[in-house]
Order: sequence, then C-alpha cells, then structure tokens
Amino acid sequence: MSATVQQASRRKRRSRLRTWLAGDRRAAISLSFLLLLGSLSLLAGVIAPYSPVAQSMDILAPPSAAHWLGTDDLGRDVFSRLLHGGPMTLYASFLAVSVGLAIGLPIGVLAGYLGGWVDTGVGRIIDTMLSFPSIVLAIAVTGALGIGLTNSMIAVGIVFSPGIARLIRVQTMIVKGDLFVDAARTFGSSTWRVIFRHILPNAIQPVIVQVTLLLATALLAEASLSFLGLGVQPPQPSWGQMLARAYTYMEIAPEQMYAPGLAILFTALAFNALGESLRALLDPTRSRND
Repeated sequence: MSATVQQASRRKRRSRLRTWLAGDRRAAISLSFLLLLGSLSLLAGVIAPYSPVAQSMDILAPPSAAHWLGTDDLGRDVFSRLLHGGPMTLYASFLAVSVGLAIGLPIGVLAGYLGGWVDTGVGRIIDTMLSFPSIVLAIAVTGALGIGLTNSMIAVGIVFSPGIARLIRVQTMIVKGDLFVDAARTFGSSTWRVIFRHILPNAIQPVIVQVTLLLATALLAEASLSFLGLGVQPPQPSWGQMLARAYTYMEIAPEQMYAPGLAILFTALAFNALGESLRALLDPTRSRND
C-alpha cells in the first residue's frame, strides 16, 4: 500500500511539473537552457576540440573553421575555454548559495522561532551586514580568506546569508503562530521536531524562489571577482576571467568579449526567469503577469 501511495505521489508531482512547464513558456525555455548548459559542462572534456590550456601561434585569431570562436591573447581556443569555464562558473554559483543557506537558514529559523533576545541580536547583526555594499563586503572577506575561487564564493555566500536569514525569519514568525504548530507543542514535540517537521516545510517556499534568484547573483559575483583577479586563477578558465582578459584587448579584438559576456548574460537571465516563474507558481496571490 505504501509503495502504491508513493508511486501515486510521484505521478502527481510529475503531472504538476508538466502542467507548470506547459503553461509557462518562460520557465520551460529557462529550464531547458540550464539543463543544456549543465550537460555541456559535464561533457566539456569530450566536446571541446582542444585543451583549455593548450597554446598556439594563432594569437587573437578571429572565428574560423579551426577555432569556432577564435583564440585569445595566448593562442588558446576560446570555444574550448568557454566549455571548460562553464563547470567552474556553475560550481561557484552553487557553492556561494549553499554557503549562504548553511549560514542563513538555521540562524533565521532560530531567531524567528525563539524570539526575544536571540531575535534582537540576530536582527542587529543582519542589519549591520546589510549596511555594507555587497561587493565591498565580498572583497573584504576574500582578502581575509585568501585569493581563489572557493574562498571567493565562500565570501559571496557569507554576503548572501543575511538576506536568507531575514527571509526565513519572517516566514518562521508567520508559521509558528498557526494552529498545527500549537498542536504539535501541546502533544509534547521537542523544539527541533517542531522546527524540522512543521515549520521548515511550510516556510521554505519563498526561500526556494530566493535561492533561484541568488544563483544569478552569484554568477555575476563570480564574474566580477574573477574580473578583479580575486576568483579563478590562471590557467584555469572561467567566464569572468575570460571576460577580464578579453577586456584588455577590446579595442583590437572586441569579438573576444562576446562569448563569455553572452554566456554570463543568458545564464543569469535564465536563473532570474526561472526564479520569477517559481515565485508565480508558489505564490497563488501573485498574478503571472506581475
């Protein structure tokens, strides 16, 4: 019986997903693009015609049959570097958001559920962190941790954590006043059981939407930090680093900026569009045309 119920539940979820994608072309296109990007990133070692670090005498060559997107200032194939830079850029985005969730989610839930001095203290810390410009705070944390992609994305995740904490704190304060939470406490459920079993499942939906939007922000943050030399270090490619190198030769080879720039643009747009579609799906009070 249990297996039958689980199968019915899975079929229902798949049906809802198909209905959502069929009714929201923006979500379908964004999700398809991101799935294609993820597949290309996983297969970069197979698809790329050259090694991303292999140099040649063709320096700043325009697109040709041998090099579809041309070569950079060291004679490396731009198309190969673009494919190999995708996994690094996506890894950076997901790492930053994961760090932000790991820090902000428990802090926000505890502050919203416990209230009192805990909520006051957490609120003061959140307000203090949000008072700094995000890129400045990220650069400062990166300087403290050390230059490198992982450290840079940890810094970005720390910057994300106050916003996540504030969002889940508000949602927790709303949910904890519901009758089913009072009933769980009445029946002797522990604090942790109430939080994980009753509050989080009912407060997490806005956070899911926020995470999707933050992936786009993290992508742009990685590009910005790599552009400044604080992210991915040579010779490892990333889209931000490729854009930084192309910027140096913008006047003599402007086409070098198109591939990494458009890759960053379209991926960020896809994440943002998917987040907006999820917002409309999970919040029935919002119009899909908002």
